[in-house]
Amino acid sequence: QVQLVETGGGLVQAGGSLSLSCAASGRAFSSYTMAWFRQAPGKGRDIVACISRSGISTWYAESVKGRFTISRDNAKNVVYLQMNSLKPEDAAVYYCAADSYEARGYLRLDKSNYDYWGQGTQVTVSS
Repeated sequence: QVQLVETGGGLVQAGGSLSLSCAASGRAFSSYTMAWFRQAPGKGRDIVACISRSGISTWYAESVKGRFTISRDNAKNVVYLQMNSLKPEDAAVYYCAADSYEARGYLRLDKSNYDYWGQGTQVTVSS
């Protein structure tokens, strides 16, 4: 089992940047595929970015490609989401999630595949 705690949310102007962190505790962090999801009011929870166990492979939603960067530090048990050029439509609660399944050669993107979730951190973008 793993516990996840997100930090780094807040209020930023459009065009600005924020960096989210997700600290993991419990079972070996490097055995999990990690992802960031977001959920805006009245909408579903959508995947934003995903990173493989080693950190070599990443995936991004088309809406954030080129603006967001996911990374991880397995020595520190942390996954990051650097968000640049933020837009009002990026405003949401951002969740960190962990997938314990050992998918070889691909990343699982559906939220139903993720076993563990953080409590979420609010990101607000003013126009």
